Amino acid sequence: MTTTTAMLDELAEMTSAEDFLNYFFITFDPAIVQVNRLHILKRFHDYLRQTSPTDWDGYAGCLKQAYQDFVHSDALTEKVFKVFHRQAAHQEVRIALADIGRQAS
Repeated sequence: MTTTTAMLDELAEMTSAEDFLNYFFITFDPAIVQVNRLHILKRFHDYLRQTSPTDWDGYAGCLKQAYQDFVHSDALTEKVFKVFHRQAAHQEVRIALADIGRQAS
């Protein structure tokens, strides 16, 4: 079994963002992870797909960058998930209460 294969097997067994961060020896603030855990893991996945790392250092770098994105920003700003993109695309429409029920001329 290669080192990379062993690492991938170990990663497949992990169940939390904290597991990943601890595995790669990344110091983290539990409060940031508590609020952004899914966003961090999704961003980690995105970085892995973009860079296709082949070793422990590459994987660790992707996770560290994903975590740092949320240290310096937040989920609304980072827009990791599609739902945030859809919300940004919709513009607010306001209708006066007096206009409700009236037919357009």
